[in-house]
Amino acid sequence: MFDLMIKGVSLTDGREEFDVACKDGKIVEIAKSILGDSKETIHAEGCLLSPPFIDPHFHMDATLSLGTPRLNVSGTLLEGISLWGELKPLQSIDDIISRAVKYCDLAVAKGIGAIRSHVDTCDDELKGVQALLEVREKVKGYLDLQLVAFPQDGVFRDPTALENTKRALDMGVDVVGGIPHFERTMSEGARSVKLLCEIAAERGLMVDMHCDESDDPMSRHVETLAFETKRLGLEGRVAGSHLTSMHSMDNYYVSKLIPLMAESQINVIPNPLINIMLQGRHDTYPKRRGQTRVRELRDAGLTVGFGSDCVMDPWYSLGKADMLDVAFMALHVGQLSSREDMGWCFDAVTKNSAKIIGLEEYGIEKGKPANFVLLQAKDKIEAIRLRAHRLLVVRDGLIISRSDPVKYTLHKPEGDIDFNEIN
Repeated sequence: MFDLMIKGVSLTDGREEFDVACKDGKIVEIAKSILGDSKETIHAEGCLLSPPFIDPHFHMDATLSLGTPRLNVSGTLLEGISLWGELKPLQSIDDIISRAVKYCDLAVAKGIGAIRSHVDTCDDELKGVQALLEVREKVKGYLDLQLVAFPQDGVFRDPTALENTKRALDMGVDVVGGIPHFERTMSEGARSVKLLCEIAAERGLMVDMHCDESDDPMSRHVETLAFETKRLGLEGRVAGSHLTSMHSMDNYYVSKLIPLMAESQINVIPNPLINIMLQGRHDTYPKRRGQTRVRELRDAGLTVGFGSDCVMDPWYSLGKADMLDVAFMALHVGQLSSREDMGWCFDAVTKNSAKIIGLEEYGIEKGKPANFVLLQAKDKIEAIRLRAHRLLVVRDGLIISRSDPVKYTLHKPEGDIDFNEIN
């Protein structure tokens, strides 16, 4: 007897009317018209069964802090950074844990199965690190949480950031982070990339750098990141997040830069909601979009995954833990509007991001963990178009979130009509 059977699903590879059977936390069969009894059977009626959404770039130590100690009145990146500096000494470890667990619950209900969160190490008490290590343990039964040691004020600019970052890694933080464009000079930024990549290589860790989150076309630290990745043999283990300066770079320089990045197998994590909101603030018109060169990077063979970055915090007062919102924004800003491009945007918040964070045993395949999301949509493009409702979220074969299909009743003189968005 199976533990769970989902009948009549559409799959993200285009297969339709398939059944998925689960037992002992694993997917044990995927086929048309699976026979056999199951403790619970769900009739999907053609809805899309997807592997979990993956958020490869987030800031959980700040999430849901909106309004504390004040609001970001201008909505700008620099005021957000200033506000975060005001919040850090005020919040307690318990405050961070409470907000983070609340966010994790919301994320899981939205079908997110894994999050890579940066945690600020420019705090001598390392409150965020202590808090998120505890949160990682609390949520491990239903969410994979990967942490990045992030010297947010600059590993050289802040006098204790380097030592604090090493302490965070010693405490069990998973990934080495950095922010070279926030160092005092371009040379200091390049030096920080070299040092942090060497630390990662020595410890056998991955790297994820906030890199060139600027409209300045001369902010070119991703070039150094690619060089150090190749020099240290870190290919495939390094991500450049944001990379917004590439949007402003001249095409000749980019024609040299992207092959260097491809040779180094750097992964790319744009954050569409935040990039489009915060960049281009000094422009009148024409006004730059702020998102990096997604199409060109993808077409050069780099793995690109979209992150959400922020939800209701000093930098971004919106958001609802919805990776389909992220894909929707990326699609529009990047003009990724062909059928192939739109389907690829779905991959950028699922399998691409899973690859970037090194998530093992991911995907809807026989023998893999029974982790998936049932969406009220028929295919990947429709899922993005509708920001589709999550009907089921399953983790290790257990239903951990369930909701009724969204249906509307239209009252008309000739009688009521029931319908939903996908009819």
